[in-house]
Amino acid sequence: MRVEKIPFAETHSFSNFFLDYIQQKESLRNFYSLFPKPENFKEQINAKKQSYPTANRITLVNTLTAQYKNIIQKDPVKKNISLLSEPDTFTITTGHQLNIFTGPLYFIYKIVTVINACKELKKLYPENNFVPVYWMASEDHDYEEIKYFTLYGKKYIWETDQQGAVGRFHTKDFKNLLNEVPGEISIFKEAYSKSKNLAEAVRNYVNVLFGNEGLVIVDGDDRELKRTFTSTITDDLFLHTCKKEVDEATEQLQSLGYHTQVNAREINFFYLTDGLRNRLVKVGDHFQVVDTNIQFSKQEIEKMIQEEPEKFSPNVVLRPLYQEMILPNLAYVGGPAELVYWLQLKNVFQHFKTPFPVLMPRNFAMVIDQPKAKKLEKAKLAAKELFVDKNTLFNNWIAKNTHHQLGLGKELASLTAILNDVKKRATQIDSTLNQFVEAETKRATNGLEKIEKKMLRAEKHFHSDKLRQLEAVKDALFPNGSLQERTDNFLNFYQQDPAFIQKILTALDPFDFRFNVVTYD
Repeated sequence: MRVEKIPFAETHSFSNFFLDYIQQKESLRNFYSLFPKPENFKEQINAKKQSYPTANRITLVNTLTAQYKNIIQKDPVKKNISLLSEPDTFTITTGHQLNIFTGPLYFIYKIVTVINACKELKKLYPENNFVPVYWMASEDHDYEEIKYFTLYGKKYIWETDQQGAVGRFHTKDFKNLLNEVPGEISIFKEAYSKSKNLAEAVRNYVNVLFGNEGLVIVDGDDRELKRTFTSTITDDLFLHTCKKEVDEATEQLQSLGYHTQVNAREINFFYLTDGLRNRLVKVGDHFQVVDTNIQFSKQEIEKMIQEEPEKFSPNVVLRPLYQEMILPNLAYVGGPAELVYWLQLKNVFQHFKTPFPVLMPRNFAMVIDQPKAKKLEKAKLAAKELFVDKNTLFNNWIAKNTHHQLGLGKELASLTAILNDVKKRATQIDSTLNQFVEAETKRATNGLEKIEKKMLRAEKHFHSDKLRQLEAVKDALFPNGSLQERTDNFLNFYQQDPAFIQKILTALDPFDFRFNVVTYD
């Protein structure tokens, strides 16, 4: 595999908000602690080491041991779980929804980034241990987002009528879908067939794919882990501190012209139980579960926080804080939308005396297989030239490959100069001729532009076969006009090349913040 790097801005695929963060724009400096440079991690290590309680380590290790009891652990995973009990061990974490069959390619890139980041940091700080972590969004209830994946251009959908946190969904009705998916999928068949719920299934197949790299998988839907979060739950339900802090940051970011991603509520928790994850709101002197008849008095809520904290599920605003409280974490790896909403949260972390993690962009990549690479080579087209709309792509290719002079820029400039001179002379004779000459000038220049467009159209027709080939490559690499990584599943490559993940691990650099075009030789 060979790798070509393209600056994010040149891909025309990222928001100015994200680009300004990557470029370390001064206006955003107050919204994060440390930029993700390897040399900055020493300060982050010291901050986390001083703030992370030993009791939380013990809880984390005990919880992970219990969560892995039905999983055949790889030795590197066993080692890393054991290392988490040591004060000099820290994590690099990414989180993601439980998309079926891993969902889009960027799920793989997220995990590759945390694994490689741990390896790089170990080289720089050998006295410490660094454990890559995948945080399963098992409490998320957006089934519509996780129910499908795209393989070889076809969308496969898991149909179920279950509700509530998707991690608790049983996987009994996966049978029909497993029979539909083509190619070698034994990893997924075993995971979905033998697991009691979706969270366990995801842990199973992610462990198979990345266990040899020591990836540790955490499920936050856990009573013991939630016990470490009870003071925050109490604060949010009764004092609403989170909303105040997030609103302040949101107002500041918006005043700078940025479009913010999330909004805090007075209460940022859902009530969570089997088949149900609905928002909690304060109504008068009691707490109500939205869209249900369930309600609790102040005393009942206080008792539940202490005895059944697992029934409180943080929303997108407080989930990051929950993660950072229970993990000895240094950095969070996320996509462009994730990182910019984290920038709204620094004040929340400061209030709860928790170090704000280093925000690392995940690796971004497009994979070009050999057949497509050959077509691009034959067309004398560089991969970076594909990051434009089709019409621009075709026009650029024609301009590079035509034997004719299609542009009439020089002629247009000459004609304009002549007609400007005519206008000057005419108005000297009669000023009322000015409007007439301008109209004739516009008509003449429009005529030249029409001729130019017709010449270009004729040249495109002459090269129509080649342009159709280019269009096929463009459509394959940018399905539905979007980046490949946001649509295609990794099985598109893994089924043809079982070493695909290992090659991607080798190809991508976690601290090189550019877009990667990875091409099979």
